[in-house]
Amino acid sequence: MKIESTRFGKLEVAEEQVFNFPHGIPGFPDEKTFVHLHYEEGSPFSFLQSTTEGNLTFVLVDPFAFLPDYEFVLDDEIALEIGLSQQSPPQVFLIATVKGKLAEMTVNLLAPVVMNGVKRVGRQVILDKRDYSICHKLFPDGFPKEADKGVG
Repeated sequence: MKIESTRFGKLEVAEEQVFNFPHGIPGFPDEKTFVHLHYEEGSPFSFLQSTTEGNLTFVLVDPFAFLPDYEFVLDDEIALEIGLSQQSPPQVFLIATVKGKLAEMTVNLLAPVVMNGVKRVGRQVILDKRDYSICHKLFPDGFPKEADKGVG
């Protein structure tokens, strides 16, 4: 599949990179098909690129790389909807916002993106956890010294 992206230019993507979001993403209800692009091998960062809107790219973060205690209970209805099981476990990501410096990057803990990599279906889930923020600083102690590359 070929797609156009403002961030990445023209891309040839494999079918296993394409995910269907039947409900869209909150704020973008008509965008239902995205490509999951890894930043680089072993990186906790990746991208969710719309297949139809070249300007729509989300930066995703593996929450467990930064917040090992991050947890929530997924409603059975949602787990069933995206086909999660022991054979199709969830992949969980947080949407990041970068305004200016990478060291100021925030993530939305209240609305994780849950994806089924086997069935290639995903959904952004809105949690009811009062102790989670929509603007959680990813680097509360400043940018790590060993991090010499950005995320794009």
